[in-house]
Amino acid sequence: MTVSVAGKRPKLDPEGYLCQLTDWSPEVAQWLAEQEGIKLSDDHWAILYRLRDFYHTFELAPAMRPLTRYLRQHLPAEKTTSIHLMQLFGSSPAKMAAKLAGLPKPDNCL
Repeated sequence: MTVSVAGKRPKLDPEGYLCQLTDWSPEVAQWLAEQEGIKLSDDHWAILYRLRDFYHTFELAPAMRPLTRYLRQHLPAEKTTSIHLMQLFGSSPAKMAAKLAGLPKPDNCL
């Protein structure tokens, strides 16, 4: 599947994840979020950028537990709880956040 966002034509896999990490941009993230019915807030953006930092450091998209542990090192504690992440990203926050951050699907997510 190919989309056009701000003049870019990123290719998506069958589950809606970007095929190429380099195709990501804030505009692409916004478009992906709209497709999922999510309106991105400052809280979303803080997590998406931290998630991209995690990926660049460890070369993998984290499952929920490593994600919350990493976020606690960089964001206020109340912004990193599983409940808060579920409010932002739905019932599978690590999976949805990875998708919106332009990362591959986390290995431990169904």
